[in-house]
Amino acid sequence: MKPMTGAAAADPTSAGTPLPKLWLLRHGETEWSRDGRYTGLTDLPLTGHGEEQALAAREHFAGIDFDLVVTSPLQRAVRTAELAGFPDAEILPFAHEWDYGDNEGRDSAVVRKENPGYLIWKDGVPNGETLNQVSGRVDRVISRVQAGCGTAADRDPDAKPVQNALLVAHGHFLRIVAARWLQLDAIEGRHFVLGTAAVCALGWDKHTPAIVHWNL
Repeated sequence: MKPMTGAAAADPTSAGTPLPKLWLLRHGETEWSRDGRYTGLTDLPLTGHGEEQALAAREHFAGIDFDLVVTSPLQRAVRTAELAGFPDAEILPFAHEWDYGDNEGRDSAVVRKENPGYLIWKDGVPNGETLNQVSGRVDRVISRVQAGCGTAADRDPDAKPVQNALLVAHGHFLRIVAARWLQLDAIEGRHFVLGTAAVCALGWDKHTPAIVHWNL
């Protein structure tokens, strides 16, 4: 993949390495994602089309050497990682999708029809995780990726910095990752539309966190 024309180089870490780039890969299509149903902790497999999407995502990672590849523990993410070329991805137990509580498995269009003003970003989910709880899990991922970098998210300054990391996970979770990487409140993830098996990259403009690629 060619770099974005005119993209600014990141400032180096204290170790002299470039600040890390975090690549994101949403899992491929499942039956519920295809049908617009909230899919949190229900452990669904990919559809045949979802597997094709995951295989196609592989082309975006050609020529990139990853220091760290992590995935949600749910099978739709693990399988996507395998098909995209990362069968040995480390499973992060806290990188699962939002727990949607009573909305799990429900058609999102029906939920909004019942409550026309409903927006998950501001209204949350009944008997599920709060947005702040999901954000807390996201921040753990970002701290892991930025460890040793001297950034605001760095919680392990003695760690060896990574240069390229990949996270394979879920729609809402990855949208919140983007918001938090940019040092925005988690609710701002609502602005980042993300398709199944989409590839994104988060990086830097000098020392400012930035989006490098989105929804490839």
